[in-house]
Amino acid sequence: MIKENQRTLNFINILLDAMILLAAMPAAFYIRFYFLHGGVIAVPLSSYMLLMLFLIPAHLVTFATMGLYESLRKRPPTWELTQVFWGCIINFILVQSGLFLYKEVHFSRGVLSLFFALALLALCGKRVCLRAVLRHFRQQGFNQKHVLLVGDSHMAVRYVQVVRQQKEYGYLIDGYLAEHDSISGLPYLGGVKALGKVLERRRPDEVVLALPGEEFQFTREVIEACEKDGVKLSMIPFYAEYIPSNPQFDNIEGIPLMNIRHIPLDNWVHAASKRIFDIVGSIVLIACTSPIMLIAAIGVRMSSPGPVIFKQERVGRNKKPFVMYKFRSMRINDSQNTGWSRNTDPRKTKFGAILRKFSIDELPQMFNVLKGDMSLVGPRPEVPHYVQQFKEEIPLYMVKHQVRPGITGWAQVNGLRGDTSIEERIRYDIYYIENWNFFFDLKILFMTLVKGVVNQEKL
Repeated sequence: MIKENQRTLNFINILLDAMILLAAMPAAFYIRFYFLHGGVIAVPLSSYMLLMLFLIPAHLVTFATMGLYESLRKRPPTWELTQVFWGCIINFILVQSGLFLYKEVHFSRGVLSLFFALALLALCGKRVCLRAVLRHFRQQGFNQKHVLLVGDSHMAVRYVQVVRQQKEYGYLIDGYLAEHDSISGLPYLGGVKALGKVLERRRPDEVVLALPGEEFQFTREVIEACEKDGVKLSMIPFYAEYIPSNPQFDNIEGIPLMNIRHIPLDNWVHAASKRIFDIVGSIVLIACTSPIMLIAAIGVRMSSPGPVIFKQERVGRNKKPFVMYKFRSMRINDSQNTGWSRNTDPRKTKFGAILRKFSIDELPQMFNVLKGDMSLVGPRPEVPHYVQQFKEEIPLYMVKHQVRPGITGWAQVNGLRGDTSIEERIRYDIYYIENWNFFFDLKILFMTLVKGVVNQEKL
């Protein structure tokens, strides 16, 4: 049933995209020549519509090639919108190149630019609306994908928790098979060896394999049972917590090699673009916030004895220590280099509480960014005292030091600051590190501006 639903959804997606593209061209034509001034109609609308005989199939083929007409349950909205953006850019370049070579007909560049802008906005808007509709129906119990779970590892338990919490994905776990009945609230369907019979009886849309390490020998049997029955199989390795969310594979004579940690910023082009953005962004922000920093400096000086700027050693990229700058928000004390700051910390001055409330105390870190010690966006740096402690207590904690620390980060804009779980923060930090792209940084900066200016708790 789910396959028929997916085919119907794909057809609707394609049809709506074609209709949007078809409507975008006359809209662009009328905007350019009837609402904007200075245009001369050299080519009639009918010629632009003939051009659509090429543009519509070109867009649909491009989108199909980029995976936009497949099941997107497991894909985040940002991935889908990014693919739409690049698909439109590719076709815009193709049509402009083609018209440049074919100089017989002089299509208006303004019309074509408006067409691609309108098409991009409408295509993205349609997909956002479609996701919202699907999410609503899946939360109501419609369009569910029926899943059988094989295994009772800790990753299997996490999978069950996520599926139950995120109902918009539309997964319904019909039951599980394992050597022990250990997952509460989920129908137990027998041992792993019973999978073949259960598949014949249940006819699930997908099987998810999440065996513990000591039961790895059942993997081949599960794969063969699923292939024999023709059911899709997804695997959650027992070592999943140690591998990236988007693993990269190399190949040596047919032998796949999985890279445990793929970091986009290891690419020098990506690193250079992020550094240029940091330099330009920090200069602009220093210029814009200089009046606020001047007022803050005067207020700190008057609020209590001591320096205006609080300097503290933190651990940065490649585990190298650096001095981080902040406006001093506390009275001088003996534990300022090792003590954990809390929201109700008695060491804070009244003026310092205001600075921390509105994140003004962080503004001097723009100079850290300019120096190259920090980035505008990245994992928050920690003092050496706690790095040594967390290094031993929290798995993967040191991975965050493979990139520059940031003034704001993915964990912080998701509310993980102050007295929140360090383990949870590291999960968000690693997700950011492994999935970095320029638009991700922009999203985090925008979220910081919208909901991160006023802090309830801060480190």
